Amino acid sequence: MSISLSSLILLPIWISMAQIQQGGPDEKEKTTALKDLLSRIDLDELMKKDEPPLDFPDTLEGFEYAFNEKGQLRHIKTGEPFVFNYREDLHRWNQKRYEALGEIITKYVYELLEKDCNLKKISIPVDATESEPKSFIFMSEDALTNPQKLMVLIHGSGVVRAGQWARRLIINEDLDSGTQIPFIKRAMDEGYGVIVLNPNENYIEVEKPKIHVQSSSDSSDEPAEKRERKDKVSKETKKRRDFYEKYRNPQREKEMMQLYIRENGSPEEHAVYVWDHFIAQSAAENVFFVAHSYGGLAFVELMIQREADVKSKVTAVALTDSVHNVWHQEAGKTIREWMRENCCNWVSSSEPLDTSVESMLPDCPRVSAEKATEFTSVLKIHRFTLYRPRKQKGTERRRVLLNHVK
Repeated sequence: MSISLSSLILLPIWISMAQIQQGGPDEKEKTTALKDLLSRIDLDELMKKDEPPLDFPDTLEGFEYAFNEKGQLRHIKTGEPFVFNYREDLHRWNQKRYEALGEIITKYVYELLEKDCNLKKISIPVDATESEPKSFIFMSEDALTNPQKLMVLIHGSGVVRAGQWARRLIINEDLDSGTQIPFIKRAMDEGYGVIVLNPNENYIEVEKPKIHVQSSSDSSDEPAEKRERKDKVSKETKKRRDFYEKYRNPQREKEMMQLYIRENGSPEEHAVYVWDHFIAQSAAENVFFVAHSYGGLAFVELMIQREADVKSKVTAVALTDSVHNVWHQEAGKTIREWMRENCCNWVSSSEPLDTSVESMLPDCPRVSAEKATEFTSVLKIHRFTLYRPRKQKGTERRRVLLNHVK
């Protein structure tokens, strides 16, 4: 059994408190003083002293993990699933390790989109200079030229990037559960062009430049002796401060700054930008959206800003656990009416699949995704179909989106 440094530091205090508590009333003041001392100790900072270096591999092989033939992430040697608590009582270190693995997973999915799905990586802004921050989306070869139908995929918020629904499910379940790849492949088999948005890639991070403060003592009229004394005090102060910082946070991470991508600084901006420069320019007579969680909010914002254009091109929208709100987003009556006729929101519910679910919002119908606790569970239900009514009343509804069969 290992004893952490923080435990060794606190052990004498705990022993002292136990001894004092056995005494009489006169010892209460000492107990209070010790409790006050404990309250001043930053346990999180103390625990950082026990941390191994925050230096992680940059490949799956380095982590000793790989995806098997079923798309499951497994340890190369043991065959076991990914273990988050790799080191006990080191939550921060385990979280950093998980995030490092997540970044590798993101790059891996990008590779699958290009190699397995034959999508092209397109840089944006389309007129970006060599030096400015850039993002990208993925498109099929016929995304802009397919005359019949185009499918657009938008994921939710958080750490996920293009091609993903949920990083946690990729790591803990499999690629089919956590990525958009099953949708993309099925759509292409059904003759759809495909565009995969990347709404969370809003900025790049660069290290903050260090600010060098130039001493002005040379230009001062102060006597040389006084300047030397002040410089000495300043150096001593800096030395103590640096020592304290090193003690307080021995694994001090680099200070980063964010450089936002022009016209793509938020998921909402990104959706509008991709619409203007790609979707609106496509030849497809019918455009279909599949939007999860915050992606639904981004779509509604797109409608608010490009209502006439969206109505003229978009045939149907499949939302899944969408977090949009037509009141907060101030969607007008005509938008709400269009959504009622052309959108459907599958939500987590214990009801049978496609059972109507009540909503307080006057927008699109909400139906059950059965026992789904995550959007990606929808991929495992017997079908995933969006119906859109014809304009003529009383006519039979027709299917316009994918049927996804287990």
